[in-house]
Amino acid sequence: MSDLPTIDLPGLDLLAHAVAAAERGWHVFPLRPSDKRPAGHADARCPETGRCAGGHKTPEQRATTDPDLLAAAWTHAPYNIGIATGPSGLLVVDLDTLKPTDEKGTPDGVTTFEALCERAGQAVPLTHRVRTARGGMHLYFTQPDGVRLGNTAGRLGRHIDTRGWGGYVVAPGSHTPNGTYEVLDSRPPAPLPDWILECLTARPQPVQAASAPPVPLTLRASRYAAAALRNETANVARAADGTRNVTLLNAARALGRLVASGDLARQDVEEALRSAAAGNATQSQRYYDDVINRGLDWSIAHNPAGARRTA
Repeated sequence: MSDLPTIDLPGLDLLAHAVAAAERGWHVFPLRPSDKRPAGHADARCPETGRCAGGHKTPEQRATTDPDLLAAAWTHAPYNIGIATGPSGLLVVDLDTLKPTDEKGTPDGVTTFEALCERAGQAVPLTHRVRTARGGMHLYFTQPDGVRLGNTAGRLGRHIDTRGWGGYVVAPGSHTPNGTYEVLDSRPPAPLPDWILECLTARPQPVQAASAPPVPLTLRASRYAAAALRNETANVARAADGTRNVTLLNAARALGRLVASGDLARQDVEEALRSAAAGNATQSQRYYDDVINRGLDWSIAHNPAGARRTA
């Protein structure tokens, strides 16, 4: 650790965060300064010399808990910090923020995850939490014994990814032009809940060729509103097991905008979504009614009546 005095202040602060992560038993490696990408060369440009003399070393393979190696690395530059989730025994649930291309009323990762917890009849887990630079959230869990969980994208729901073997997350203390990664809850990672494990390991059910019966409209809807109603109810009717609740909530929020603008009657939307959910029901009708009402109420409250969108 004699190299510490030669490190500039930002690098020293980042080194401290890297060492703190390593002291938890988490394997870390350098990311490019102010960036989320790994430092060093890619596989395609590997010189096959030095540390790669025996073959290209991936960031996961280079990750370490050795404080001397960490000090040596952060002597060169104020690297951001990556945590190799697999070797660290972690499964991190990444709850993302909305993207500019998302429609108004689309739930973000946090909202979708809360809906998943409610569907499972479970409270939102208390575990190690990190706020991401863009305002999202990382939930840290320990990997179950005898299971090797990798990465997923959207498996749990829209705007929800997971990082395990073969992946990494940006550690607290790192910063990008969008902000800094900060610890929100410093408690140790909780064991991965069984219901999340089941969602990640269950074989996806084939999408059934289901369709919701058409619902007569009490309002003379525009072609756009009528098409939106057909498309959203079709999405709900075709939703596979494990995704139906989130699909139904997203549909209710999307159609709630058209209820708020006066393009659709709430009664018509409720009836159409009820019929669509009932086609492949795995929950009671009361449960689906509650999801529909929560989605519509949220969207109507956040989308005051405005100009009607016409075809």
